[in-house]
Amino acid sequence: MRHFLLFIALAFYGCASSSDIMQDRSLTFLALGDSYTIGESVAEDQRWPVQLAKKMTDNGIQVQSPRIIATTGWRTDQLKQAIDEANDLKTSYDMVSLLIGVNNQYQGRSVESFAPEFEELLLMAIAQAGGNKAHVFVVSIPDYGKTPFGAAKEEEIGKALDQYNAVSKEICEQYDIAYYDITPISREAKASPELVASDRLHPSGEMYRRWVDLFYQDVINQMKK
Repeated sequence: MRHFLLFIALAFYGCASSSDIMQDRSLTFLALGDSYTIGESVAEDQRWPVQLAKKMTDNGIQVQSPRIIATTGWRTDQLKQAIDEANDLKTSYDMVSLLIGVNNQYQGRSVESFAPEFEELLLMAIAQAGGNKAHVFVVSIPDYGKTPFGAAKEEEIGKALDQYNAVSKEICEQYDIAYYDITPISREAKASPELVASDRLHPSGEMYRRWVDLFYQDVINQMKK
């Protein structure tokens, strides 16, 4: 509830200074998700939120170390609970990312049940960005069917995740939220083993780097709004 109240209270949050925000101070970044955001099986500096923050900083846009709320295995409902229970969150963040849903699919949850839970999380992300939709972005779910772990059910997994991603993309469009489709990159893992971590399931740091390269400039452009 506090997130929806925050969203309403900050609906008119000062976007007037957004064009200067990157020069005035170091930016804050809240990354919400699951194993793909916490970077299961890769070093901390290889997590994609950390790589994104470093790339921005290296290019003259100071970004603080990302605040990550993500744990391997989390579904949408578990992420929501974790956000609700977090007692160290700032009033608002300059950037907020959301990547969630693979464990709903893996654990046999229906895409129909995923939709309202994802929408609620998206509204929470907008609230955490002070109501500034331009500073929120969603990353699509990668296709783990192209990894050695998922190879036996490659086609089934791919079709299911396409449905999940279609739903999340549609909801993002309804709320005018940037949506970055990294799924095609994840599907290169079948022919490029260097894109898979040592656990034979999760992305490697190299795959995360490719994700960041894909949406880096778009994120910069968003931060100017």
